[in-house]
Amino acid sequence: MEGPELLLEVKGLKTYFFLDEGTVKAVEGADFSLLRGGTLGIVGESGCGKTVTAYSITQLIESPGRIVEGQILFHRRLNGVEGSPATTEVVDLAKLRPGSRSICEIRGSEIAMVFQEPMTALSPVHTIGDQIMEVILLHRKVSKKEAREQTVEMLRHVGIPKSETRLDTYPFQLSGGMRQRAMIAMALMCRPSLLIADEPTTALDVTMQAQILELMKQLQREMGMAVILITHNLGVVAEVCEQVAVMYLGEVVEWADVEALFADPLHPYTQALLRSIPKLGQSKKGRLDPIKGMVPDPYNRPGGCPFHPRCAQMIAGRCDQERPPLVRRPDGRTVRCVLYADS
Repeated sequence: MEGPELLLEVKGLKTYFFLDEGTVKAVEGADFSLLRGGTLGIVGESGCGKTVTAYSITQLIESPGRIVEGQILFHRRLNGVEGSPATTEVVDLAKLRPGSRSICEIRGSEIAMVFQEPMTALSPVHTIGDQIMEVILLHRKVSKKEAREQTVEMLRHVGIPKSETRLDTYPFQLSGGMRQRAMIAMALMCRPSLLIADEPTTALDVTMQAQILELMKQLQREMGMAVILITHNLGVVAEVCEQVAVMYLGEVVEWADVEALFADPLHPYTQALLRSIPKLGQSKKGRLDPIKGMVPDPYNRPGGCPFHPRCAQMIAGRCDQERPPLVRRPDGRTVRCVLYADS
């Protein structure tokens, strides 16, 4: 019996922004992988490079930013001739030119994205229907009538009532939850093999958050697609994801199965994140244990391990001077910390 099939491999990804004030190293060595049909959560504080990593995968990085190093290996399934199995082609997305025909054929069709704030991601002067239909008209050979019918069906599928009339409404006429459902419908029109959801529940109330997450899980099961979920909410990660990549200042400092990470976090940053979460049964008088300090200014990255100024386990003369190596543990999880370099 064959094992799980790889869909995406990110190796040593570095994405920089070259500004007059200096170079911003937004992503400085991201390494992780994703299985076909799997769910990966990317977590970390604001400014840690989560969204830029997603934009790098989809080649949406705008000037003055660009990918300067690394690989983004996407395992595409190609339809074989009738009667023969489908073949797989490995494409390095990092080598494709932004705006080229090659990446445009993949982006929106095989890799889709739900952006962080639907009110700003959707055009205010075009109807929901026109914006969703544009996706399928661009990637599929269908008539406008067929595209409209498929759009109505997809809107119904993501839980938008009266889809036939909602098709002709503008984004400002919909609630936050409905706009997010419309964004999900747009992303899924071509049934992608990978959906990247960037903070899909940030601006929603807790009830709507639960509905959107349940909708995404249901659609994932039905379509067999993989999902990369970018979020600050570790509770969401524990409920939805199978694997977790923890990012800090542009680096993936730990990558593991979700159960292993919550049961035995390795990196001091992961441990600090979990300690800062309120726990059931915790005394009301007790104080939370926040991480001291803030994420450093990306213009002035600290030497050595980027987390060492905030780390309670910092080793003087080593953590502040050596860039920690990426260590692969016997169970397959990876961690970037000198505490495990000699083990």
